[in-house]
Amino acid sequence: MLQISKRGLAMPPSPIRKLVPYAEAAKKKGIKVFHLNIGQPDIETPSIMFDAVKNAHMKVLEYSHSAGNESYRRKLAEYYAKVGVKVNHNQIIVTTGGSEAIQFGFMACLDAGDEVIIPEPFYANYNGFAVAAGVTVKPITSSIDNGFALPPIEAFEKAITSRTRAIVICNPNNPTGYLYSKEELEVLKTIIQKHNLFLFSDEAYREFCYTGTHFSAMQLEGVDEHVILMDTVSKRYSACGARIGALVTRNQAVLDTAMKFAQARLSPPGFGQIASEAAIDLPDTYFDGPKAEYLKRRDALVSRLNAMEGVFCPNPGGAFYAIARLPIDDADRFCQWLLESFSYNNQTVMLAPATGFYSTPGLGKNEVRLAYVLNTDDIHAAMDCLEEALRQYPGRTK
Repeated sequence: MLQISKRGLAMPPSPIRKLVPYAEAAKKKGIKVFHLNIGQPDIETPSIMFDAVKNAHMKVLEYSHSAGNESYRRKLAEYYAKVGVKVNHNQIIVTTGGSEAIQFGFMACLDAGDEVIIPEPFYANYNGFAVAAGVTVKPITSSIDNGFALPPIEAFEKAITSRTRAIVICNPNNPTGYLYSKEELEVLKTIIQKHNLFLFSDEAYREFCYTGTHFSAMQLEGVDEHVILMDTVSKRYSACGARIGALVTRNQAVLDTAMKFAQARLSPPGFGQIASEAAIDLPDTYFDGPKAEYLKRRDALVSRLNAMEGVFCPNPGGAFYAIARLPIDDADRFCQWLLESFSYNNQTVMLAPATGFYSTPGLGKNEVRLAYVLNTDDIHAAMDCLEEALRQYPGRTK
């Protein structure tokens, strides 16, 4: 009998998308579903990106350089300089979304059997990329009670073994929205220097910081060989479908190795690069609008959640996610119940169970992640649904 690979069997399903069939069934029954489960922004993609593609006059849509179009990489280097990251275009590899940047980074720097330390809860797909690379994730738990701040240095030291090769962070964080400070990044610098580790920094939400200033891992001094930046245009320009990201590092050996993986997949998307290159010409003030809108949505969501009996939600410092602790017995069961058995004014809300963002079994059972990617009127309507659902849910705990 033919068998599926062990790697394939170990590959985790998406905790964010697994409830989609229940949402589709609810919609078929005529129920409106408010999607707070996935980070798909509703902010309009800048028209300059569409115009660039429409006006791209070419007779052949050719492969680009495997590292990406040089013109785009040069403009990316200018963009990074504006945010305090000094690199040249040869230190950038354009990737098929931020996902491929993560994959290239793992494959270039880590061997099967190696371990990576990631503060949990974390972006669920890190698990998938680790499985694909044969790498083991060693989680260290951050706490909702202090807003998911970086765990203490002692927790990292305790998790490090002879197989540890890297630390992975997302800043600002998905799924918690926590914004790591310069001081916390300096703590990580101490660890990676002491134990000779890579630091992978996923900075997909750099532009959306509300309670402080973003400090990039690439701004740490004296650790150029250690730091790998993973980036994407998906959330920055509300252009998830462009599938354009970047791997950025000053470590030439990593660049040379990642390039071999880039060559194996030939080139990143052509139209996506054209659109993304055009986006860099947007004025610096462009982000003022989206940032103000997300801030308004964050404040609406967090204030409504914390006004509900038995609910606690720390105020996220960036991105457009929040994790809330609810008075429920089981987040997976509750999120399915919302779609399968509940409606309020013929409406319901779709949330992501936080269990899928923890690697340690049993954690997150009373937590959910919410993406505030809807307008404030819809957020308030969704919160009305959630508040009523918590009154009716049979598994309410207090």
